[in-house]
Amino acid sequence: MVVAALLWSMAGVVTRHLDSAGSFEATFWRSFFNTVALVVLLAWLRGARSLVATLRSGGATLWLSGLCWAVMFTAFMVAITMTTVANVLVTMAIAPLVTALVARVALGHRLPAQTWGAIIVAGVGIGWMYAWQASAADARQLAGTAIALGVPIAAAINWTVIQKNRAGNIDLMPAVLIGALGSSLVCLVPSLPFAASMHDLALLGLLGVAQLAVPCLIAVAAARSLSAPEAALLSLLEIVFGVTWTWLGADEVPAPQVLAGGALVIGALVANETFALRRAR
Repeated sequence: MVVAALLWSMAGVVTRHLDSAGSFEATFWRSFFNTVALVVLLAWLRGARSLVATLRSGGATLWLSGLCWAVMFTAFMVAITMTTVANVLVTMAIAPLVTALVARVALGHRLPAQTWGAIIVAGVGIGWMYAWQASAADARQLAGTAIALGVPIAAAINWTVIQKNRAGNIDLMPAVLIGALGSSLVCLVPSLPFAASMHDLALLGLLGVAQLAVPCLIAVAAARSLSAPEAALLSLLEIVFGVTWTWLGADEVPAPQVLAGGALVIGALVANETFALRRAR
């Protein structure tokens, strides 16, 4: 899970070095290369016949998970080309708390008092970020941050589906492939005419393989053996890594309001997941 977070975190700094690819084209090419990589990796891991059989027999669970991956892939890349990496990553960080709410409704999980407290504190942090962007009249950054909300919402639904299927026999790794293919198809028409340079294609190919295909398969596999609090805590490393890479590699310094809101979100998450780990032990 640490390796997955490290690989995920390089998206921001790599995207900042694109020459000419726009939001939808960058999303299309990243998802396209992700699709190609996943076909190769899953055929190697599962076998081509088994992969095709799973896609045919996976049913609603597999395709719902695939839809969630498609939303995450698309919303993340579009958002990160419209606003700062810190805005996107801090917004994504609320995924464990949104997951707790979704699991409460869908699976009947009871939420302890500290989780409700963490949800409130994290909500204040996100609200602080949105209020600052609205007051600054930066419509593009505000829209990018709003689009980024699609990632934790889709992630919450997806992790709930994965948890519900834990006792089942449906292989959900191919759902990542469905998501990649769906994202590339959705972004194809808005991407035309293509403007990406060879330099852009090389960077987006790197993102599609090393920043998406490999870590997403690692995360799905890790979710089977890690507890939810452990996975949530380790995934927070993406925020630390991602903001640091863009700060050092692209001179993108987070605004004080984003750092303050992010501190509230991360602090609430760490406190909540630490309590959860203590209860489990």
